[in-house]
Amino acid sequence: MSDPSPAVPIPETELVERFVRATGPGGQNVNKVATAVELRFDVAGSPSLPEPVRARLLAKRDRRITDDGVLVISAQRFRTQDRNRQDARERLAAFIASGWRAPTPRIATRPTRGSKERRLGAKRERGTIKRTRAKTEWD
Repeated sequence: MSDPSPAVPIPETELVERFVRATGPGGQNVNKVATAVELRFDVAGSPSLPEPVRARLLAKRDRRITDDGVLVISAQRFRTQDRNRQDARERLAAFIASGWRAPTPRIATRPTRGSKERRLGAKRERGTIKRTRAKTEWD
């Protein structure tokens, strides 16, 4: 059985990495060393991605994708630059793999007669419960 999401080799020239200082606690070292990684990948302009995969990735409502179609992944979970760099690349690979597989189209079905009757029966019961709560003339 073949893998539905083959590994797409993304050339190094399409990735833009920037090393910045990590936020949060970390003592004196955090103010001196730029260990956090900001990885940018142009999904809209990448020649490595097939057109259907590109369209699916851009159609996602992911807050990491800018209006220009650039995916920005920031990694700062680890203390070393190499480990954060590896983490960012793994997350990029997972993001691309998620768009590789086409979603199965939904087949429209109609509700059965029994399910319609159960729904309407539940609505009737709820209505009678609410009617009994109504104020009467002698209240």
